[in-house]
Formats: sequence, C-alpha cells, structure tokens
Amino acid sequence: MNHPHGLTAPSPSAHTLRLVAWETTRRCNLACKHCRAVAEDHPYDNELDTQASFKLLQEIREVGEPIIILTGGEPLLRHDIFDIAAFGTKLGLRMVMAPNGTLITKESAGKMKDSGIKRISISLDGSSPDTHDAFRGIPQAFEKALQGIQFAKEAGLEFQINTTITKTNLSEIPKILKLAESLGAAAHHIFLLVPTGRGKYILDGEINAVEYEETLNWFYDQREKVKLQLKATCAPHYYRILRQRSRQEGKKVSFETHGLDAVTRGCLAGTGFCFISHVGRVQTCGFLDVECGNIKTQSFTDVWKNSPVFNRLRDLDHLEGKCGICEYKRVCGGCRARAFEATGNYLAEEPLCSYQPAKPQKE
Repeated sequence: MNHPHGLTAPSPSAHTLRLVAWETTRRCNLACKHCRAVAEDHPYDNELDTQASFKLLQEIREVGEPIIILTGGEPLLRHDIFDIAAFGTKLGLRMVMAPNGTLITKESAGKMKDSGIKRISISLDGSSPDTHDAFRGIPQAFEKALQGIQFAKEAGLEFQINTTITKTNLSEIPKILKLAESLGAAAHHIFLLVPTGRGKYILDGEINAVEYEETLNWFYDQREKVKLQLKATCAPHYYRILRQRSRQEGKKVSFETHGLDAVTRGCLAGTGFCFISHVGRVQTCGFLDVECGNIKTQSFTDVWKNSPVFNRLRDLDHLEGKCGICEYKRVCGGCRARAFEATGNYLAEEPLCSYQPAKPQKE
C-alpha cells in the first residue's frame, strides 16, 4: 500500500514503523498460483479473535502510527473485519485493506468506507479474463474484481491496482497499467514474484535478472506519462535504477522531483515494515519465513524493538556478498526473502540482481 507522510519515530534512534501487513485470516476463496500462504477456502484454527485483534492494534499504536494493511487470505471472510478497521481508525491508525475484489458488494464497500478504510488494493494480474483467471485459479475472477472496483468507486473508496509480475504476464504489464488508469485507480503497484508458498512451484514463471532490470527501467519511464502513483514492491533494485537514471538525466533525487520514492528504500523488511500472520507470528515480511516473535506470547513493542532478526537487518553492515559491498545498499538492500529462498541465509546477496557494484576504494 502507499506510504504516508509525517510519521514520527518513538525516539530519534528507533526505526520508524511505517507499514504493518496483518494477515487477518488465511481463509481465501481463490487459489492463486503464486500464493505465499497456500490459502484455502475453509476456517483456520487459532486465528486472533476480535479482542486479541483490538489488543494487537493498541500495541502497534504504542510503537508508532503506521499504515495497517488488513490482508489475508481474503479479509472480507472475517465476520468482524469492519469492527477491527473501525477500532484501528479510532486509534488514529491509517487503515487500508487488500481484498481480492471478487467478494466486494455494494454493502461491503459502504462498510469499508464507514469503518475508516482509506484505500483498498485489488490485484489484476492480467489485462483480460484469460490471463487473470488462469493466475487466480477460478473462472470469472477478472469480471468479479472489476465489479468490486465499481462498487468501491460508487462508495467513494480510493483503490489501487496491484500486479504480480511473472513470465506469463510480463508482456501485458503496459496494458494492465493502461487498464488501471482507465479504471480511475489512485496507484499501480507492481510486485516482483518472490518464490514462496505456491510461488515455489511456478519458478519457470519467475522473470530473470535481465528481464527484471528491463521491467524496472520501463516502469521508471512511465512515471511522467501517467497520472496515477507508481510503486515497485519486492523490487528493491528499482531504488538503485531510479538514482542511476536520474544521474544520467542530470536530475537530483528529492521528494519534490520523485515523491515518496526519494525518501524510502527498497527492502523495508524489519526496518520500516513487518508482517503478522493469522496466528500472531511476526516476520520481517510475509515472504521471509523466519519467525521474529509471536504476539500471543510477547507484546508487539517487545518484538519490534528486540527481535534479533529485525536488529540484524537494521545494520546493513551484516549484508553479505555483493549486497554487502554495493554502493546502493542503503537505498536498495536487495530482497532478503529471495536471498533466503535461494540460500537459506536472509543476509546473502540478492539472487536476481544483475548489477555489479563498483569496487570499494582503497583507503
């Protein structure tokens, strides 16, 4: 989801918590090919109940004022999701939601708006039913997502389009961007596939390092051609490319010229972002399957401040391989989840990066 301005850190030395993705339920009505959670359409045991959910939001609020992404599974399959959203809104948190679009009705769109949801994200992984439905695993997913978007628009609910890029839809990305623009989306966020969950089994669908570089350069070129906000997620190299391209164009990267892209960095896992699973497990992100704590046995504050995994990731001197010596590591950082899936070591170099760092200067 989009990042806000003006968040304040609890103390000058602390890492500002900017985003929390909370898997409110693992239950889902789709069977997406890339699903991190391998989610299915049945109730899951031990999910946080309503009171535990309220307590979690209160603890998050003690740490800061991040955006809370209510995700899943499919968050609309939780009976109390609007109570949770309203509670977070009342605490002063920016509440957003990531439904898949197929279950949005006129009534639920109105409830999202009334509960204080500021924006929803709906994924379109193809510009036509053929591609999108094949990716999402059920017929009419495309048609129902567009209907959900229409209901959101009628309710005055801001929405963005998310797209996971694979070999299958790589050639369609320009069409999906045009579709997002024509639908009236506030933003288009592209996600580069991280091979976890079901995504492990479509490795032949993962684009290679050269295609990755080409795609992100194309994405950079669209910045001034479209009105909607563009953001590359799970694609930390974009923040290197942005600086390389800006330098070539004789531009200085600043908030005035490049918006939020100028003041964020690539991989936020454990530094400005974290993921909380349906059973309270805390991870640096949803794709990096390393437990950093559990809010059923610890306070969120304790996990955020004291998790050894978080603290290792906050010190960029721990990065290994070419990521460790790269002059862009402070703005990129490489995808820690891809490194972990490829090597079993989340501090290893990003496996899908073609950039060769400049050799360190001898002192």
